[in-house]
Amino acid sequence: MIRNRSVQLTVAALVSCGLVAAAVPVIAQDTDATPEWQAILDEANGQTVNWFMWGGSDAINSYVSDWVGGKAAELGVTINRVPLTDTVDAVNTVLGEKQAGRDEDGSVDMIWINGENFKTGKQADLWFCGWTEALPNYQYVDADSPAILNDFGTPVDQCESPWSHAQFAFTYNSDVVPDPPSTMAELLQWIKDNPGQFTYPAPPDFTGSVFVRHVLYHVAGGYEDLLGEFDQAKFDEVAPGLWETLNDIEPSLWRGGETYPQTKQDLDNLYANGEVAMAMTYGPAEVGGFVADGIFPASSRQFVFEEGTIGNNNFVAIPYNSPNKAGAQVVANILLSPEAQYQKALPEVWGEFPVIDITTTGEWEERFRSIPTPESVLPADELAANANPELVAEYVTAVESGWTENVLQQ
Repeated sequence: MIRNRSVQLTVAALVSCGLVAAAVPVIAQDTDATPEWQAILDEANGQTVNWFMWGGSDAINSYVSDWVGGKAAELGVTINRVPLTDTVDAVNTVLGEKQAGRDEDGSVDMIWINGENFKTGKQADLWFCGWTEALPNYQYVDADSPAILNDFGTPVDQCESPWSHAQFAFTYNSDVVPDPPSTMAELLQWIKDNPGQFTYPAPPDFTGSVFVRHVLYHVAGGYEDLLGEFDQAKFDEVAPGLWETLNDIEPSLWRGGETYPQTKQDLDNLYANGEVAMAMTYGPAEVGGFVADGIFPASSRQFVFEEGTIGNNNFVAIPYNSPNKAGAQVVANILLSPEAQYQKALPEVWGEFPVIDITTTGEWEERFRSIPTPESVLPADELAANANPELVAEYVTAVESGWTENVLQQ
């Protein structure tokens, strides 16, 4: 059973476990930009960046529109946040423009991208590349880190810039669930023993998709045999057990499994209203804000499996046909600044883990270390000690399409 307590956010533990990239030595930033970066700043002045991003979190939306938007405005750049339900919609927009020959004046300037959609875009030559290491704040990022060099197994090749670190965790109401499961096997049994108290978002919702991949790890006996390039034979070997397991628990889900929440936000609402006893998230620290705002019950706590949960870094990408590439680079640089990463890490703002190495941020390091972890949130070192890698993007696609065919439609 997880012991919940108020602790300090130990982001350094994420660094030591390889979840947050250790940075190259810091070069003290000067108020005078290099000629190359000054040229970017000059070009960006007056541009409006159409940032297409998942729009399901009020906290994230406020952070981007108000805080990041305010910093961008100081440099003459306007952020137009374009909310998405599914990132693939933005990728399809760029792909459609490419097919139509619209190569100069695209409608998308930046995308908060996930691994499978990044790979799709890279295969179609949709990304502007070769720009990330020229960002002044990239000095805080380890360009040699495997977690930075690859996104769900796809080489990044300077075609996207890191933004955040995420790791999956379950949220539960400790008044209803006094002794939460500690393994996937225990969770599956708990679901059947407590009918109607659990559900998960329907893939391709990214939170629902990662839950299903945890079940895949379970039926496969771990993730180790699934690492590396996609292996259709291996997937075909373990997939029947995955669908069987998910169909086995379906009658015990909320509403008998006849319907699924469409998004993570739908699941959060069910949990907030007491209709289910558990929720799930890729951003554990957000729960502290939900509790503080009275959205989630004060008795909310978190758990991860003894065998670990999946973690990754997430990125922003610039389409090849963006007419405002300079402005998008300015925004990406702001996102990597210690100030922006610190602001993002505050529980009352967002609570997302930094993707930079805080030990290289000078005076900011102590500020990072002083961020309190709410009682409802697992400490970062506990998360870091229970981290599993993501699989390559082809597995994600196979899981999502297979779930629709073998679970939803059965």
